[in-house]
Amino acid sequence: MTRSNPTRIAVALLAAGALLSSAGCGLSGGGSDDAKQSVRTGEVAGRITFRTLQLKPAFTAYVQGVIDAFEKQYPQAEVVWEDVPGDGYNEKLVADAQAGALPDVVNLSTDSFQLLGDRGMLADVADVAELDGALAKEYVPGAWEQFKLPGRGDSVYAYPWYVTPEILTYNRELFEKAGLDPDRPPTSVEQFFDCAERIAAASGGRYSAFMADPKGRLPGDWQKMGVPILSEKQDRFTFDTDKAVEWVERMKDLYAKGAMPKESLLKSDDINQLYGSGKIVFGPGSPGFVKDIKQNAPQIYAKTQVAGAVTGKLGHIGIYAQSLGIRKDTEHLDAAAEFAKWVTNGPNQVGFSRKATIYPSNAQGLADPFFSDKGDGKDAETLARAVGADQLKTAALDANTPVQWTNQVGDAVVREMQKAIQGEQDPRTAVRKAQEAANKLLAAAAEK
Repeated sequence: MTRSNPTRIAVALLAAGALLSSAGCGLSGGGSDDAKQSVRTGEVAGRITFRTLQLKPAFTAYVQGVIDAFEKQYPQAEVVWEDVPGDGYNEKLVADAQAGALPDVVNLSTDSFQLLGDRGMLADVADVAELDGALAKEYVPGAWEQFKLPGRGDSVYAYPWYVTPEILTYNRELFEKAGLDPDRPPTSVEQFFDCAERIAAASGGRYSAFMADPKGRLPGDWQKMGVPILSEKQDRFTFDTDKAVEWVERMKDLYAKGAMPKESLLKSDDINQLYGSGKIVFGPGSPGFVKDIKQNAPQIYAKTQVAGAVTGKLGHIGIYAQSLGIRKDTEHLDAAAEFAKWVTNGPNQVGFSRKATIYPSNAQGLADPFFSDKGDGKDAETLARAVGADQLKTAALDANTPVQWTNQVGDAVVREMQKAIQGEQDPRTAVRKAQEAANKLLAAAAEK
């Protein structure tokens, strides 16, 4: 899926700043593969620390209520909650990891989980919780799988927490002005580009179709077009294909025709503001974005239509998941494991989702009527919640960004794409050079 949409809008502040780059973060000291994993004693007791990202003050009452209920259930356990601001979160997590001072239970994104998991700093929760395959299947497809690591078998290094699905949002009025049927939105990347071309031709430069944002669009667009991102052994990138070149060619052509804001190729503009002022047709694929537009741009909200996400050849969507990892050498493994399971159980996940525009990773939680109610089908926010929940039923691991596609890899690929889209090099050369750069980074990571 594209990382540019659900996680960076509105309640995306829950996850903002949690995207850790491994660039320049060679960790030494503290946790390592040599650290022994703590063992359970059967006694849920002791003082543990729990770190979240930017949940105060909006969700203070909810989180504290979950903690209080846990401590009532397990009176010998004490949870010390620390909430970290988005600014500097990456640096703090890396510094704590270097110093061997990670919290017992820590909120992680798929990226930050990999950073710590690769270096042996997280407990194998599949082993700790003695979870079997049947219980793993209770999660949304792909959620449990996201927290495995290549070459580590069935080990899982974090409990799935809340997830954000991908949907399609667009300005119905502008869609119609381009001669497009708002009740027949695009379902493939190729159709999406076709719509963008029609919009660019009809807009006369007054508005654009979508944001260029190649870092957010890749590798999701390529996956949806059937481009093989990795080899079967997942040890090298294989996206240098005719289809990937076709994507670059279409992006270059659409960019030249004004289908995207020129500045959106090189930097991240405020898409909320652009969409809310009627300057762009396709908004971020996020239920949280719809809520934000309802509050801040009611006139545009009245014109907003919601549909299932573009899926293309994959036929299903990716998900962006947050998780709870456990420090590998925590002194109170029982308390940490039981607390992480407590926070991520079905009822608590549903409770959180009722207060924020997020979804449970727990399939039983998703079955709550709150997520299936479409109302009269006219209110975009209500419809977005139901569409998002329905999309999660077909979410799968192969639609998610592979863990090998690190921030470093993404940056290397994007540099070549930007040059090609601007006409500074031909698309085929750009894809070839991008794959070469990505494989050098992958090989270097494997040698560490």
